[in-house]
Amino acid sequence: VQLQASGGGLVQAGGSLRLSCAASGRSFSNNVMGWFRQAPGKEREIVAAITWNGGTAYYVDSVKGRFTISRDNAKNTVYLQMSSLKPEDTATYYCAADSTPWTSVVRTVGSEYEYWGQGTLVTVSS
Repeated sequence: VQLQASGGGLVQAGGSLRLSCAASGRSFSNNVMGWFRQAPGKEREIVAAITWNGGTAYYVDSVKGRFTISRDNAKNTVYLQMSSLKPEDTATYYCAADSTPWTSVVRTVGSEYEYWGQGTLVTVSS
């Protein structure tokens, strides 16, 4: 089982990026998926999470109105559209998947996720 995150890069403040997380080895179409980030010297934090059918999404307050999480279950892929990026968004972004199927409750704690991607670095310059 592998989660492959991509789409990171260097962008100026105010710019946009779209992160993708493609799963392989098993389907996560029935599972909660999330994006976390970790900046240098800081703890990992939840950024966004989405239920299996996209019916419920969670965002940390600092990204509300700027980031959008979505998923394409046919492609076994989750996305994070990031707009109006700020220097404080600079971090390595990780996607994660929960193993419990059919839950309608988003997971916001890292320990609730069983599968993790390798991370993709997002750098926002001022």
